[in-house]
Amino acid sequence: MQIFRSNGKILLTGEYAVLDGALALALPSKKGQTMIVESAAEGKIAWHNFDENGKLWFESHFSIEADRIKSVKKDEFSPDDPEGKAIDERLEQILNAAFKLNKNAFSGKGYKITNRLDFNRKWGLGTSSTLINNLAQWLNIDHYLLLERTFGGSGYDIAAASNDQPVLFQITEHGPESFKTHFAPEFVEHLFFVYLNRKQNSREAIAHYRKQSKDQNAELVKKISGITTQLLESENLEQFRLLLEAHESLISQAIKLPKIKNQLFPDFPGTLKSLGGWGGDFILAIGNEKEKEYFRRKGYSTIFDYTELIK
Repeated sequence: MQIFRSNGKILLTGEYAVLDGALALALPSKKGQTMIVESAAEGKIAWHNFDENGKLWFESHFSIEADRIKSVKKDEFSPDDPEGKAIDERLEQILNAAFKLNKNAFSGKGYKITNRLDFNRKWGLGTSSTLINNLAQWLNIDHYLLLERTFGGSGYDIAAASNDQPVLFQITEHGPESFKTHFAPEFVEHLFFVYLNRKQNSREAIAHYRKQSKDQNAELVKKISGITTQLLESENLEQFRLLLEAHESLISQAIKLPKIKNQLFPDFPGTLKSLGGWGGDFILAIGNEKEKEYFRRKGYSTIFDYTELIK
């Protein structure tokens, strides 16, 4: 038996602009995903996914053939379970990408693979990135390359998945680079995360972002990188708050979407910041118990203190 674990992720700065080389601050979460790999009948892969409550939410079976890995359950999914079929097809694609990067790991072998989440998969904390990083660890392949051949994206989530402290992440001419950094401000007790009760599709925002000119993108990358650096050096909560608000304004202008505070919480007295995909998943809020109660009254009950969620 082999056991692998990867962290979930929060992107504190650099959303969208990270795609063009902005310096971003990625935070690994205490919640993540564990993969257990056991030997099984040759030529077969039995796959099981369990949620944070220990409930099986997906299972499938695959055959290991000479030149590929093939789902043997693809046609068994009910028409009432389109999600299950879509997950199965995506998993088949991921396993084949991994197969091409390390065929020897599958030759003459068979496996039972069990995945256990310790966060709700609707939260957007990295169900996919933790899977990719766990597979890469198991098969001893490049995690960024496996990501590139499957989900794509900048790779900041892989950096968070594979590090146990905050990381500075940047796409350079040499590829993705990450550096461990220290981020534990004295005012951390005033920071908390709120789940917005919905999963966000960022395609519209990315499309607007891509319509910017190269000069606009270059200027945005420069400004966001500067904010990331200054954020790490923040000496007090007021300075930190002003930097978050400046970041919000820049991204709002770039993707042509209103700030989350203007959109959903115009009467909130403090500072709010979107994280990763705008308008969905978690937001960062500044405040104390009074501010947390504001969100609870509005029906947002999933709230984490900074130190409760982040490593």
